[in-house]
Amino acid sequence: MEGEEGGIATKKRGKEGETETTRYKGIRMRKWGKWVAEIREPNKRSRIWLGSYSTPVAAARAYDTAVFHLRGPSARLNFPELVAAEGPAADMSAASIRKKATEVGARVDALHRQHPHALPAGEFADRVDLNKMPEPENSDCDYWDRD
Repeated sequence: MEGEEGGIATKKRGKEGETETTRYKGIRMRKWGKWVAEIREPNKRSRIWLGSYSTPVAAARAYDTAVFHLRGPSARLNFPELVAAEGPAADMSAASIRKKATEVGARVDALHRQHPHALPAGEFADRVDLNKMPEPENSDCDYWDRD
């Protein structure tokens, strides 16, 4: 069962009441934590595989690129302000769309790996490294030096 709750796409999975949610259209998370994107070609049964990414933003950007080139400016996008910079939608083959979408997704994924804390406004980190020692919040406090 699929639906929308306050702008978040939801998809029921597994046990009753269990849901997997994503705020972006056209992507899903694999069991092992990777985010994947694919899109169905208009008037065909075939799908265009858009790749596997470490972040949902990268997968969503790949999806946006593909849907923009398949359906034009009227397509519903995750990041409408970012796709407009790519120029007008052109008539492209499925292979060309896939190539362009995977390039965009890979570029966004690389940026997120280089700068993991540089998330878009309103975004929170999906995963926190629980094995990493936390940074001191206030270096003026000499808590550990107390006797």
